Amino acid sequence: MKEQQHIGTHTFQTPFAKIIAIKENGVIKAKSIRYAHSKRFQMPVPIEPSASEIIFPDKTPVCPQSISPLIEKLIGPIDLDRFEVDESTQYLSVIRPENEHNRLPVVVWIHGGSHEIGCGDVPTSDASDWVKEQDIVVVSVSYRLGLFGFLGGTEERPANLGLFDIIEALQWIKTNIESFGGDSGNITLLGQSSGGDAIAHLMISEGVKGLFQRVIIQSAPLGLRHSRQKMSAEFLQKTDFLKHETDVVKMVTEYKKHVPSVIKYGLKAVMPFGTQYGFPPLCNEHETEDRWISNAREYDVLIGLNNDETAFYLKTSEALNTYFGKGFGQKIMNKTVQLTTEKIYGKPAEVFAGNYAKAGGNVYLFRIYSKLAENEIGAAHSIDLPLLFGNEDAWKSAGLLKNIPWEYIHENGIKLRAVWAEFARTGKITDQSEKPEILEFRKI
Repeated sequence: MKEQQHIGTHTFQTPFAKIIAIKENGVIKAKSIRYAHSKRFQMPVPIEPSASEIIFPDKTPVCPQSISPLIEKLIGPIDLDRFEVDESTQYLSVIRPENEHNRLPVVVWIHGGSHEIGCGDVPTSDASDWVKEQDIVVVSVSYRLGLFGFLGGTEERPANLGLFDIIEALQWIKTNIESFGGDSGNITLLGQSSGGDAIAHLMISEGVKGLFQRVIIQSAPLGLRHSRQKMSAEFLQKTDFLKHETDVVKMVTEYKKHVPSVIKYGLKAVMPFGTQYGFPPLCNEHETEDRWISNAREYDVLIGLNNDETAFYLKTSEALNTYFGKGFGQKIMNKTVQLTTEKIYGKPAEVFAGNYAKAGGNVYLFRIYSKLAENEIGAAHSIDLPLLFGNEDAWKSAGLLKNIPWEYIHENGIKLRAVWAEFARTGKITDQSEKPEILEFRKI
């Protein structure tokens, strides 16, 4: 990635503190603001307002996690020098345009990564292009992951701590975002993959009333959310020996030896961490549909997926391609991608949208397609990210974009960002909006 020249700094006077930000290339970035802190397996505690200045750190805090070879192959190599491991990962970053406009729509980015990996503030999800084009404010949230945030069920190890972190971040945003030029009454949550799953469950969580008005849910694996209680309880019990381990690297290495078996628990075991029903702030599983229906008039919803989601995992596997990369085997592979995409992502999104609309909710359903014959894996999981965030330098080594000209991503991305921003402003997508050729959507 090219080094960006810092033009200068900017000071935000907020109810929280005086926050020093970076001013560069037409945007202002306030990076890695700690909104809460926590002890291991305990609830987040909000940071008290301070008269001190908050200065952006040299390195981005990140929750302890393993480097994923698949992510490095398809998204790009991870520059470890940019990050600092922090078990209490309650940080957020704010990006706004350099102009003086205020009361701008606010988009809160909740990153994906199977509730196990990732960070809110990485180059591939830097929203600078989007912020400049559409005059919006984007806040990216980091929260606890894996063992630290999404596996629990006892008094010692509560469930859903990662969700509680996000709720704490939303409280902070509601209180402080107007000091950054954002509209505290016009907040849209945007999440991809497990981030979308988290957002769907925030819609039915306790303690979120008034914190957001709209949601954009991209590629949420809602088909994996059912009947996870036994699997989570087993995983919790098998990792209990790690709860007092002081070496977080060892924790992350060791838990992988005890991940639930796909043979025993089916496809849902491919995402062993997750939101857990029956523990705060969530209801019991059998109550979820009624909760979404009863809240249908509370939130505008844009939900959808990429047409070839599971190609991200299946078509990039060298082992599978040995047998299914050509001829009849390729037909089997394509069919498998189609079936698993619909089971995990497609059908659950349609059911969610349909039920929400029947209950009187304002909901749009979308699907992103690949229109390039040279793109062998199609519209796979995460293909929406370069479209949404741009940043050619950050994506230039991504295997996901092999044989896809950046001009194609850029042209479709500008239009997609405009449509998503229109929804964030108004909760509507008009017929007059120019849509990218790769996007199909409908009002339900």
